[in-house]
Amino acid sequence: MSALFEPYTIKSVTIPNRVWMAPMCQYSAAPDGPLTGAPGDWHFAHYGARATGGTGLVITEATAVSPEGRISPYDLGIWNDEQVEAFRRITSFVRDQGAVAGIQLAHAGRKASTDAPWEGGGPLGEDAHGWRPVGPSELPFAEGHPVPAELTVDQITTVVRDFADAARRSLEAGFQVAEIHGAHGYLIGEFLSPHSNHRTDGYGGSFENRARFALEVVDAVRAVWPDELPLFFRISATDWLEENGWTADDTVRFAALLKEHGVDLLDVSTGGNAAGVRIPVGPGYQVPFATRVRTETGLPVAAVGLITEFQQAEKIVANGEADAVLLGRELLRNPSWARQAARALDGEIRTPQQYLRAV
Repeated sequence: MSALFEPYTIKSVTIPNRVWMAPMCQYSAAPDGPLTGAPGDWHFAHYGARATGGTGLVITEATAVSPEGRISPYDLGIWNDEQVEAFRRITSFVRDQGAVAGIQLAHAGRKASTDAPWEGGGPLGEDAHGWRPVGPSELPFAEGHPVPAELTVDQITTVVRDFADAARRSLEAGFQVAEIHGAHGYLIGEFLSPHSNHRTDGYGGSFENRARFALEVVDAVRAVWPDELPLFFRISATDWLEENGWTADDTVRFAALLKEHGVDLLDVSTGGNAAGVRIPVGPGYQVPFATRVRTETGLPVAAVGLITEFQQAEKIVANGEADAVLLGRELLRNPSWARQAARALDGEIRTPQQYLRAV
């Protein structure tokens, strides 16, 4: 049996294989009106295609816990019941294909209120559905970006509650896995890193203080997310800065805390919090960060980052470098990557009966 196609049971959920879909924003939700932030036909077709293609776990794109938590006005959200109803159509279809539906809960922080990437991705003003972003400190992400409003302690408490409410709605929407987005320079990652967090109160300064907000979010989500369902956390293992940034050592230390607070798996990425850094990109370049967390803490991990080849993914799982692989751009290119990998690796995989003539 191919290691990549062995089922993976975590809590009460069995994911049929170790080929998982990484969250990838589609910037295709309505920016205003009664269905603001709700998934539509594009999202149904997009996520449904990866489920029929054999992907074991389909994780939706960063889904905002509040309107101001969106990366762009065109992002998904789960802050109201109309959005819940729209998501049910997707989770039901994904489940019918034998896959597991997951959702990534997010707040963009100081990187919010930007345009779609194919429109340049720049900051948006109020005249273009934009708003003033917030962050741990009044530090813009990059030159040309607005200075965010520094969150007060009371506002931090509200954001924590927003994450919990979003998790509760995610359960109602039919998701079986919830992932907290703490990576890529969005709000939780901004609090973690000394590069973006210059606070002098209980949420800034020391490692413990910078981790406080993230752990409060985890605790709030875990309190409403059933014990028998998995909770993931996505992290950027390093800011790729030579000094005054979040490091791999910090990630290992933090991963141990996440494990204590009820996180079941760490989704390990890197970067995104500092503009203009040079990242040594190459095949599987982020996998060693995931392996180190798994080795030193015992917390299960998923690896991501230029994992494109069948044998490459098989090796990562078979050698114990990670418990699963998350594919991003490769699944955009090829929704049926998992089924093709199973054929190449002699792995067992469910094929929709409508596609059996193509096996």
